[in-house]
Amino acid sequence: MPRLLLLRHAKSSWGDPGLADIERPLSPRGRRNAAAIARAIDAEGLMPDKILCSPARRTRETLAALLPYLSGEGRVAIEPKLYDSAHEDYVAAIARSGGEARTLMVIGHNPTIQATARWVAGDGEPGLVAEVAAKYPTGALAVIDMGQVGWGQVKPGSGHLAAFIRPRDLDPADSGDDGDD
Repeated sequence: MPRLLLLRHAKSSWGDPGLADIERPLSPRGRRNAAAIARAIDAEGLMPDKILCSPARRTRETLAALLPYLSGEGRVAIEPKLYDSAHEDYVAAIARSGGEARTLMVIGHNPTIQATARWVAGDGEPGLVAEVAAKYPTGALAVIDMGQVGWGQVKPGSGHLAAFIRPRDLDPADSGDDGDD
């Protein structure tokens, strides 16, 4: 069964106000959270066959935490349409680039990653669905099982929200507010 993983980039830094938004790096907390979510993805057997990643520095640095766990060539594509876009652009990228992947990961930004999760996941444990709807913090991962739906047939409600993993689930000391970044 195809599985879609929607990962919001980890916490970014606002330390240099002169940087363009696309160039903002991860904060120290973001680097720790990215490493923790990468370990959790590996430990839970959720490692993707293919990854679509926004070109923003903070998404690429989040991706970098996963790279030590990946094997094989050609599994990562930097997808320009995942930066500063709408959920329709994310769904189009999934349809266009999912190919034969059994597990496809998209690393992107809010509010679009949250909107995509809400749009695709038609059902799931009600508490998880409510959590995704309420807040999609930096470094959070939605795991959506797609049943028999192929990447080109993703439609509203076509998936099942199987899990929602947040950095604070991995480290309760990391429950600070993470704002909009």
